[in-house]
Amino acid sequence: MHTTYLRDLFDLHRAKIILGILVLLLTVQEVNAQGIGYRRRHLEFYDDKPIHYGILFAVPFTRFNIKHNNDFISPDSAYVIQSPTGAAFRMGFIVNAFLTDHFDLRTTPSVSLYDRNVKFSYPNGTEKSEKRESTWIEVPLLLKYKSLRRVNSRMYMLAGFTFGMETNVKRNRGGGGGQLNTKSTDLTIDYGIGYEQFFEFFKFAPELRFSHGLTNAFQPAKNSLGKGINRLSTHTVTLYLNFE
Repeated sequence: MHTTYLRDLFDLHRAKIILGILVLLLTVQEVNAQGIGYRRRHLEFYDDKPIHYGILFAVPFTRFNIKHNNDFISPDSAYVIQSPTGAAFRMGFIVNAFLTDHFDLRTTPSVSLYDRNVKFSYPNGTEKSEKRESTWIEVPLLLKYKSLRRVNSRMYMLAGFTFGMETNVKRNRGGGGGQLNTKSTDLTIDYGIGYEQFFEFFKFAPELRFSHGLTNAFQPAKNSLGKGINRLSTHTVTLYLNFE
């Protein structure tokens, strides 16, 4: 009996030790979880303001989409007309108006420095490259859909239209000077996706936006350089860095 009593005491003591270790482990785990899980919420009342302002810097990758006409197959015209993609630069400011918890109305007026090229390859082996260096003022009107905010981050999508106007137009461009003529206005349909990260004093949002020209940018002229071209429309993929 005495031996059994000692064994029972030993078993009881061992159970208490195991229970104590488990309680200690659970307590430490809970403290660690609270320490890891807690993150300070920056700009907590950011969405309470009806309008926000910011600045943007962007790198567009742009080119012309080309549609040919019936003269493209004539013997004296270029047998290859293509527009390689080129990098550009854009900067502007942001005006964002709050509509609902999920929707905003947004515009990003900006100045863009484009460098678009059209290359012509002829049957006799000669090639010619027509460069369109231009400065544009672009004003988009976008509807933005944003997800629920997760502490200091959230995703968003946007879509809309952009009106663009070239500012450094040459009056004699595309006349008899042997240059490719293009129009000085453009209308594009835009859509994209972005990610917002809230910091202590500002919000940073990288964004990828696609733009497709809806109008024909080709302007027929007296010279024969544009022979074989029926339509030129802009196509641009832009990486934005937004600061609000």
